[in-house]
Amino acid sequence: QVQLVESGGGLVHPGGSLRLSCEASGFIFRNIGMGWYRQAPGKERELVAGIESTSRRKYYADSVKGRFIISRDNSKNTVYLQMNSLNAEDTAVYSCAKGSTSDWNRGFVFWGQGTQVTVSS
Repeated sequence: QVQLVESGGGLVHPGGSLRLSCEASGFIFRNIGMGWYRQAPGKERELVAGIESTSRRKYYADSVKGRFIISRDNSKNTVYLQMNSLNAEDTAVYSCAKGSTSDWNRGFVFWGQGTQVTVSS
């Protein structure tokens, strides 16, 4: 069965960095686009970044462009989200998501349970 297990969240000061990881299993990872979502209290879930199966195409929400980097290692069935210059507005539960095809922009069909990221001084 499909499993997505996120790790790397935590408490960080404003301006700091974190790297999230998501280890996938139960499907052929190298063939599937992946994404990272986040949801803050009282807000709708937001697609933060997406990556095509071969990493040739990537997407970033305007709110994180220039600060976050999505990457993947198909040999490790893992997708990463490097988050830099974090601010309080980045506080949320971050979840990785499995796409329905090789690209990230055809919708997502499964989400992990998420990891909490808190940005606070």
